[in-house]
Amino acid sequence: MATIPPHEDSRFGLRRQVRLTGPLRLDSGAMLGPVDIAYETYGAMNADRSNAILICHALTMDQYVASEHPVTGKPGWWWRLVGEGKPIDPARHFIVCANVIGSCLGSSGPASIDPATGEPYAMRFPVITIADMVRAQAMLLDHLGVDRLATVIGGSMGGMQALTWPTLFPDRVESCIVIASTARHSAQNIAFHEVGRQAIMADPNWRGGDYYADGVTPGAGLAVARMAAHITYLSEAGLTEKFGRRLQGRNAKTFGFDADFQVESYLRHQGLSFVERFDANSYLYITRAMDYYDIAEDHGGSLARAFTASRARFCLVSFDTDWLYPTAESRVIVHALHASGAKASFVELSSPFGHDAFLLECPELNRVVDGFLKGGRA
Repeated sequence: MATIPPHEDSRFGLRRQVRLTGPLRLDSGAMLGPVDIAYETYGAMNADRSNAILICHALTMDQYVASEHPVTGKPGWWWRLVGEGKPIDPARHFIVCANVIGSCLGSSGPASIDPATGEPYAMRFPVITIADMVRAQAMLLDHLGVDRLATVIGGSMGGMQALTWPTLFPDRVESCIVIASTARHSAQNIAFHEVGRQAIMADPNWRGGDYYADGVTPGAGLAVARMAAHITYLSEAGLTEKFGRRLQGRNAKTFGFDADFQVESYLRHQGLSFVERFDANSYLYITRAMDYYDIAEDHGGSLARAFTASRARFCLVSFDTDWLYPTAESRVIVHALHASGAKASFVELSSPFGHDAFLLECPELNRVVDGFLKGGRA
């Protein structure tokens, strides 16, 4: 089947950015425009443009789903699932992954320049929702000439976006894969995010979000926020197996407050490395978007009603050690999908890695995604 060579169109390829005039009407009632979206594409559209897959990223991820990250130099965050010979393969699929609005890797967010003032938005950037992120992605797909998605897929916050797509654009989605996610943020989820936000705002360098001029960022607060969140991505069994109560580079306790234990050193490293690639204000905005997320609330309190207009196939995947978005959350979605008449499959996979399992080595996940894609038209 003939394809559209991506090298002949500057819209396609790695490390792309587009400025869309918009404006984008947000759930808050605010208007955002222009809208910058940073993204990457892999592969090429086939002749009838029926092979497009949209990958939605999680809270701290980005558009570099299968290419080297320009800041860290590390491979793309989903290289285990996306690439040659893998379930999502650029030889068969036209793949799009965009940095969500509110983030800091090239899409419109708090660090972007406000055209009205010529200065960074900072906390003057409008509050956004998961649905706003999806509407911005739809604007990008319009720009790329993608009318319909063979599949939209994501894990964690990416799963929230994927699940939102058929509720907002039921005629544009043929299938949907939601991994380690939920249909709404629980009180516990909100509580953990609030701890992180307060850590950032308590940092004296935050200064109400206006820290861009001198580059002195609230790194200490952001590092603590990352440390607290990272604990929720892991499982107790995984932490015990990896670290236990082993000491870090010493034979005895110091009877002080240095990182005596390996797990302490690990969390500190996670916090410090995160500061190098992420913006503190973006962390505030994206976690708030996740906290506002509740699909049923947007449809008269009925989750099933949200999917009645969709004809998409759905695949839900959870992990048995994920206590951030446990299997029970996925079952709620599956029951609602069945009540709406949708075709939905569900599997709980076993992994010691907790919530982060969708990012780590999990051959079973690859088999599930590969089977689902090959079982349809994707």
